[in-house]
Amino acid sequence: MTDQGAPGPLAAAGQPTEQPPGIRIMAQFIRDLSFENPRAPESLRASGVQPQIELGVEMAARTRADELHEVDLKLTASAKNNEEPIFTVELLYGGLFQITGVPQENLEPVLLVECPRFLFPFARRIIADLTSEGGFPPFMLDPIDFGMVYAARKAQMETPVAGEA
Repeated sequence: MTDQGAPGPLAAAGQPTEQPPGIRIMAQFIRDLSFENPRAPESLRASGVQPQIELGVEMAARTRADELHEVDLKLTASAKNNEEPIFTVELLYGGLFQITGVPQENLEPVLLVECPRFLFPFARRIIADLTSEGGFPPFMLDPIDFGMVYAARKAQMETPVAGEA
């Protein structure tokens, strides 16, 4: 991270050199949160069968007029047992970031890979706490490779749909 108040190093001619890349988290927040336990209290009984878990991950970012960047990490998890819902949790967790020293052509991967990496541990804890408060063992999400998610989404967007020219 960089200290925005201190002047950068000076080049030989007395001109400031390029600022090193830096990411500063200005704020973190829950934008939206939902937990459903539609079959409670029956769903809380131990069945001895491992539930099927579906996990969804989405990232979005936008640059604001004040040069800060809003990044959203959306995590959805649903558990089913024999196609019967056990629980569904959806979290939209956001962050406000100040990014310095990153060329414009590299900004998108920073916003959609590096910033979600900063947000993930906090979002993971919220989901674990929420499922625990819902009567289940804490649901601990495995670490997510945001680089792979970003690359897969980028490849999907670049692949033409059948029938399009």
